[in-house]
Amino acid sequence: MATIKETPLSTLSGWLMMPVWLGSLAGGLWLVIGAALHGGPAGRVIAGVACFLLFLILPLGFFVVSPNDSRAILFFGVYRGTVRTIGFHYVNPFSTKRRVSLRVRTFETGSSKSADVKDPGTGRVIQKGQHTKGTPIKVNDLDGNPIEIAAVVVWKVTDTAQALFSVDDYESFVEVQSESALRNLASRYHYDSPEEQGAPSLRGNTDHIGEQLQVELHQRLAAAGVEVLEARISSLAYAPEIAAAMLRRQQASAVIAARQKIVEGAVGMVDMALQGLKDRGVADLDPAQRAAIIGNLLVVLCSDQSAQPVVQTGS
Repeated sequence: MATIKETPLSTLSGWLMMPVWLGSLAGGLWLVIGAALHGGPAGRVIAGVACFLLFLILPLGFFVVSPNDSRAILFFGVYRGTVRTIGFHYVNPFSTKRRVSLRVRTFETGSSKSADVKDPGTGRVIQKGQHTKGTPIKVNDLDGNPIEIAAVVVWKVTDTAQALFSVDDYESFVEVQSESALRNLASRYHYDSPEEQGAPSLRGNTDHIGEQLQVELHQRLAAAGVEVLEARISSLAYAPEIAAAMLRRQQASAVIAARQKIVEGAVGMVDMALQGLKDRGVADLDPAQRAAIIGNLLVVLCSDQSAQPVVQTGS
């Protein structure tokens, strides 16, 4: 089945058709009243009734297009084209005009929308459904750790025909595909991978992850005539059941890194101290004395608490 693409549609100006509409009312009144007052052939009455019918039917063809808005026109189920030009338009009154917003929209994964409230008699929407704030979705990262992640997707419709006829509901399609793409992307990366230098992670490379999410969403949503302008991670955390353990792991890694820095500095200071003693000729140390001094200095420099000196008074 061929994909329907958007085509522009030329319309009549609504302002030009307005006199025709009002003229049908005036003509109907003139014909019917004239026939009633002065008499006349039956054809005059029929023509007057026809003018009244035109007066009732012609308004169905009027519609207004606002900025960043459009109307897709269907004539008995056949797509005729889309009107994007701002203004007052007129088309065949028997056509169906379906509105498609071209404005930029924002969607956060995990959010939901309540159902629209419709009038039981006319079926028209009298109250739009309300969106609730998105909650992070739970997924396993590349290491199998359960994490909670959410993303914000900025999108807009670029092809009204594809949005209306390629998918059943393009708004729901965007929501479902966004969550699916986010789950798939999160499972391909580590939450945090400090051991692998250069390997991207969800926490350490948010810009890169956002770009990859945007590319994947663009591929998924192109069939619905939707363009993804931006996609970025809005929330990222370990799942509650492992959050405490991962916090201890991060704290342990920080302590180890700090210790390595302290030891590295202490070794440099010990080397400077021994070299200074040697250059100034303060003392000529044998290997046993050098080892004792090195041990004492390392204990003083690397200890968490202040060292308590022991003074030898005898030989």
